[in-house]
Amino acid sequence: MAVIVAVLAGILLGFVAPGVAVELKPLGSGFVDLIKMMISPVIFCTIVLGVGSVRKAAKVGAVGGLALGYFLAMSTVALAIGLVVGNVLDPGSGLNLTEEAAKAGAAEAEGGSGGTVDFLLGVIPTTLISALTEGEVLQALLVALLVGFALQAMGSSGEPILRGIGHLQRLVFRVLWMIMWIAPVGAFGAIAAVVGETGLDALKSLAVIMIGFYVTCALFVFVVLGLILRMVAGVNIFSLLKYLGREFLLILSTSSSESALPRLIAKMEHLGVSRPVVGITVPTGYSFNLDGTAIYLTMASLFVAEATGNPLSLGEQISLLVFMIIASKGAAGVTGAGLATLAGGLQSHRPDLVDGVGLIVGIDRFMSECRALTNFAGNAVATVLVGTWTKEIDREQVAAVLAGHRPFDEAQMEASHGHDVPPDDSADASTPPPSLDKEPAGAR
Repeated sequence: MAVIVAVLAGILLGFVAPGVAVELKPLGSGFVDLIKMMISPVIFCTIVLGVGSVRKAAKVGAVGGLALGYFLAMSTVALAIGLVVGNVLDPGSGLNLTEEAAKAGAAEAEGGSGGTVDFLLGVIPTTLISALTEGEVLQALLVALLVGFALQAMGSSGEPILRGIGHLQRLVFRVLWMIMWIAPVGAFGAIAAVVGETGLDALKSLAVIMIGFYVTCALFVFVVLGLILRMVAGVNIFSLLKYLGREFLLILSTSSSESALPRLIAKMEHLGVSRPVVGITVPTGYSFNLDGTAIYLTMASLFVAEATGNPLSLGEQISLLVFMIIASKGAAGVTGAGLATLAGGLQSHRPDLVDGVGLIVGIDRFMSECRALTNFAGNAVATVLVGTWTKEIDREQVAAVLAGHRPFDEAQMEASHGHDVPPDDSADASTPPPSLDKEPAGAR
């Protein structure tokens, strides 16, 4: 409720006193930076515990393989949908590229992603520790996987380290819980600044692509993902999204899906998906399952091409789609990453279109909201699907949680992680850590 009030107050201030509202931008940026500060530790602890507690490496490979295969398929579908809708709407026609917009586009291209080789080499951190301090999601993911497999290979001698990381995870979630108390302040500053900067006039000429993008993402989530979720897991998409309502509100106010990553991990475990599946699928999905970003990349590319008077032929569109399948994997779920990826992708594929990115800068913050919401919904659905395919989901718990009979305990969110990793003085050698080889409670 505090976040809702803060968002409404921020919008009102943005219209009434835009000059003051713009000055509040550091409040939103600071809150998102605090959340981003916690992402690498959360990913490291979650994946190490998930992988390290699995008895056989092949099980991790099965979960990871299913997840990556699904991510690739859905990203391709999302890119294709964006391409089709973009051609139908023809959103960029009639706009003229000004010199100011061209400079803005060139500036974005400077921060855009490089080629495929640069992306792959960028996954490797400078040191083992730097992966946890530089805020690079894929680097933290790689190091966590290596440590998890190493602990798995160590067998019983690695269990004390696993217990230690379990306690570290509880500490990380406790710190995160403390940060979340200032979420209303961050939401107020972020919304006030963006409304104060843009107002309504800046949106009128770009309303077609904005509305088209929002409608496309909504159809993708409720029709495509909803149908798959119902057919595979028997879960209603509306019930799942309602369960994650607070997380969607947090993303809407901060324009960053990463702000809700730790809470998604906690809520998916509470929903009944086993910890190893959640620990592998959710962090990986945040780098490889960006459905909203994929739709945005193709629609925005067509928009820029039309607006600059250089429309793409069918062959060029297909070629760009293939390229964006790779480029979209480099876009983390943070504010502005989609715009930088768009500029970087065009720079590598059609350099003559890069200046046109400046046309979309003004509304990118609003489109970023929808990208983040769609990415988050896609990762929540993916976690349930992978849990269903690997038979690592408690269906009775899912039904009870989504029906509202077992609500998520907000106050104890940080205490729900690491509780099944007992301290040394209470450890029972006969009780193994959670494993994918065990049938989850209720699965029978």
